[in-house]
Amino acid sequence: MIAIIPEYTVSEISFAIKRTMEDTFSHIRVRGEIFGCKRADSGHYYLSLKDENANLSAVCWKGIANTLSIKPEDGLEVVATGKITTFSGKSNYQLIIEEMEVAGTGALLKLLEERKQKFAAEGLFDASHKKPLPYLPQVIGVVTSPTGAVIRDIIHRVNDRFPTRIIVWPTLVQGEGAAEQIAAAINGFNNLPENSGIPCPDVLIVARGGGSLEDLWCFNEEVVIRAVYNSKIPLISAVGHETDTMLIDFAADVRAPTPTGAAEFAVPVKNELETRIVTLQNRLRNSITRFFQEQKNILEGLKRGIPNLEQVLFENIQKLDDRIERLNVGFKNYLQQRQNELNLNEIKPFYINNIINQKAETLANLSLRLDSVSVESVLKRGFAWVKDTQQRTIYNTENARRSLDLEVIFTDGSVKTKVIVRKDELQGDLFD
Repeated sequence: MIAIIPEYTVSEISFAIKRTMEDTFSHIRVRGEIFGCKRADSGHYYLSLKDENANLSAVCWKGIANTLSIKPEDGLEVVATGKITTFSGKSNYQLIIEEMEVAGTGALLKLLEERKQKFAAEGLFDASHKKPLPYLPQVIGVVTSPTGAVIRDIIHRVNDRFPTRIIVWPTLVQGEGAAEQIAAAINGFNNLPENSGIPCPDVLIVARGGGSLEDLWCFNEEVVIRAVYNSKIPLISAVGHETDTMLIDFAADVRAPTPTGAAEFAVPVKNELETRIVTLQNRLRNSITRFFQEQKNILEGLKRGIPNLEQVLFENIQKLDDRIERLNVGFKNYLQQRQNELNLNEIKPFYINNIINQKAETLANLSLRLDSVSVESVLKRGFAWVKDTQQRTIYNTENARRSLDLEVIFTDGSVKTKVIVRKDELQGDLFD
């Protein structure tokens, strides 16, 4: 007997396999490491799960992806819940993901450490980039969920310490899209336009209550870390409990152990400030009192060192009287001396006339000696004075031969002559 093998069309066999796969694996949990993860423009995630021996294609539709507690990314070990179905267009099968969770805390911690090292290498955690908090901010910006205990605790603590204006930028703090909203809020506060009517905060607080590592994972996302690093406004991170440490804590300017602690970092205690002001006022008042008392003591000490003014005055009056008396005596002596000199003037003309006569005789002798050597006296004795045309005196025949025109001066006048030079010898005629 020959067995008859049934015949199927391609569509029939594909449908039969699809029904078998979906009936057999309608609700399963698959553990594996994500790789090749990408998000399409439609919002769907396409990825693969792998272990050391095999790969499994998977897809997570947009509606489910927005509800996931973690964001799918390469290298993350997860447990995905869903169903197996086939994709007849390529004759393969794939997992339709309905839920996803981290395979274990260890996997998340490993990823956390890898990111920490990456961001630290880029300098996103450098202490040199930290900004100091303002001492007394006028406006505090808070990035957190608008509902829940966190925002109430912050407002209550700020009002208790130092009532200050608080502006809340509401965001998701868990799940899909939370990281993007938190980053957008930080950037939004930093870029508020001046004419928006909303004042720019002096300090920011990014806060969330406690939770598991998966719940707080959005505060480890790169988009949040870079927004914190690029914030021009000083930022306080207050995520989870004191034992929870997220990457935002390393990038923030200050890390608070709790949201309430962040409020305490942001503002001082008003009552303590008032008490301190009163203390400083008292210290200032006491210092001023002490200062003037010290100055008074110094003045009194100087006063004791100053002699009696009346005594000093009397001593100077006595000195003045002595000087006046001495001046009167000196003036009388001076007048007497001048009187004696006037009495002597009666015999002075005789001596003066003798001196004048002696000086006149000496002057006359000098005049006679000067006259005896004068040019006129020499000319009267028969001598003549010879000059050239430049009025220079001619002292010898050599000088005379060099000048053709000469002037001869006598006691009663002068004559001019020319010098005659012969061929055999130079000779000068004194007269024309």
